[in-house]
Amino acid sequence: MRMMTFPNRYLIVILTFISTSVCYIERVGFSIAYTIAADAAGVNQSTKGTVLASFYCGYACSQVPGGWAAQKIGGRKVLLISFVLWSLTCALVPLDPDRVTVLVIARLLVGVAQGFIFPSIHTVLAQWVPPHERSRSVSLTMSGMYLGAATGMLFLPSLVKYRGPQSVFLVEAALGAMWCMLWFKYASDPPRSEHPKATASGFGESLLPVKGSQKMKVENGGISAKTANIPWKKILLSLPVWAIVVNNFTFHYGLYVLMNWLPTYFEKGLQLSLQEMGSSKMMPYFNMFIFSNIGGVVADHLITKRILSVTRIRKLLNTVGFLVASLAFILLPLFRTSSGAVFCSSVALGFLALGRAGFAVNHMDIAPRYAGIVMGVSNTAGTFAGIIGVRFTGWLLECAKTANPDLSSPESWKLVFYIPGFQCIFSCLVFLLFSTAERIFD
Repeated sequence: MRMMTFPNRYLIVILTFISTSVCYIERVGFSIAYTIAADAAGVNQSTKGTVLASFYCGYACSQVPGGWAAQKIGGRKVLLISFVLWSLTCALVPLDPDRVTVLVIARLLVGVAQGFIFPSIHTVLAQWVPPHERSRSVSLTMSGMYLGAATGMLFLPSLVKYRGPQSVFLVEAALGAMWCMLWFKYASDPPRSEHPKATASGFGESLLPVKGSQKMKVENGGISAKTANIPWKKILLSLPVWAIVVNNFTFHYGLYVLMNWLPTYFEKGLQLSLQEMGSSKMMPYFNMFIFSNIGGVVADHLITKRILSVTRIRKLLNTVGFLVASLAFILLPLFRTSSGAVFCSSVALGFLALGRAGFAVNHMDIAPRYAGIVMGVSNTAGTFAGIIGVRFTGWLLECAKTANPDLSSPESWKLVFYIPGFQCIFSCLVFLLFSTAERIFD
């Protein structure tokens, strides 16, 4: 890898892409392995929802601390520590669906460890990546989540079938350990000798619009992110920050509901076997991988060519992505074949991923120096979406069983998919009204 001629920042982006892939292999892997083991043990849907949602409780607790730690210690170090912790937990915990307390504690620990990952990644990318490359760099890094989810959906059901549910934990721990070795060997902080402005505010910032009151500080090079006082009050009272928060919540509500309950929808709602569905079950996540990168490339092209302002580009992609996704969510329970359900869920998740080129990159637009902090705040909202959505879906399905015990009726699933569908409409309106790409924090 040292012989590669491309810049070091590309290597950093590739390694962060791999990290998100491995994280989502772990998340999808647990959902698949636990669902199969729990169904075999006769665990009810409400208990399943509790275990699946426990990850997000731990995840929520460490988002803002993760942004603070990345700001103070350095995103590179925090990212490595978090990977070591969750990999060890996966390696040491037995998957026994009858030991609910053990599984809940284990998922809480994995959630806490993984909660440091995305604030750390945003801190690292804000240090390394110039503004005109941010959309595609962030989109590529985040698309690793979807490729990891697609890979998990494709291979892990067969692994469970032939090697048992516990084998998934061991494979995930091994992947985490291998990534740690790569990151430890090849990752570095941006050298100031190469990039004089390579602080957490990034370099090449002149391509972004800056509010007048901030210009003098930017032109003078600003101050080190590690020594700056974090403007917590300004961050928490900022409408553009809340526009990101609302859209992050909606994005993750839809994503986590499908990620955790799509296997159950295929198995119970459509009476299909995951093992017999072949490669089609990975298509929703593979579609996210494709559309996420399309959104990043399109956004950077529009920014570089100055076809639209950065603010309008963010709003355009966010709106298109969320409105199409809302339609797909609402139509999903009407499709009663595997091909129809896969198509609809693929469109829903694909266009949600396209919307990330709007709200998800916006952290770095408005607060490049505090990207990890703002990401921690917004991702906390996204994590609460996981806690609420996954747990609430289990409760909805348990209630639906009174009318349809095998959950095969589309009526059992309408509310499950209508809720994220209407959330998408509301969120894109919020982003249109309150978001901006101007830097509002120095």
